[in-house]
Amino acid sequence: MWVFLVTEILFFGGMFTAYTIYRALHYESFVTGSHLLKVKFGATNTYVLICSSLTMALAIRSAQTGKRKGQIIFWLILTMIFGALFLGLKLRFEWYFDYLEGIIPGVSWAYSGAHAPGVKMFMCFYFFMTGLHALHMIVGLGILTALVIMTARNRFSPQYYAPLEISGLYWHFVDIVWIFLFALLYLIGGRYPGS
Repeated sequence: MWVFLVTEILFFGGMFTAYTIYRALHYESFVTGSHLLKVKFGATNTYVLICSSLTMALAIRSAQTGKRKGQIIFWLILTMIFGALFLGLKLRFEWYFDYLEGIIPGVSWAYSGAHAPGVKMFMCFYFFMTGLHALHMIVGLGILTALVIMTARNRFSPQYYAPLEISGLYWHFVDIVWIFLFALLYLIGGRYPGS
């Protein structure tokens, strides 16, 4: 898992590097594009993912301490609910409102304000980066589903809970990536979650 996570760090690191270079070259455009995003959606999703990291850690801790399988399943399902809530908020509200506002390049682009070409570039980065993050969330939900099934079949004990711990590493990694995405995409130009 650590080797896999290193490859993921390199993958996301490449995207973050490209984003940082273009942001430096087109800073005003990226500020303008960032201000088209709804910070409250990003902040809410950040809170949801932080809660999901907590519930994942509690699932692992329950297995380590030999709690009943029902308690482990409870924490795993709660983690899945938070993950699904994140995806639901992203798809149903945030991306849907972006579509209605015409700020999705190649799908519904109607923005003609200041720095339009650079804003379009920013929005391409935004949808590519958040879309790849969402794909990783979907994979994570599949992994959690497998863990629930394994827990129901009494596969884990205080002596053996490695799949939970390894999957927790993946889940926490995806959550950390989101925290960086939130800061880099939503908070450009002195914005803060209350704006």
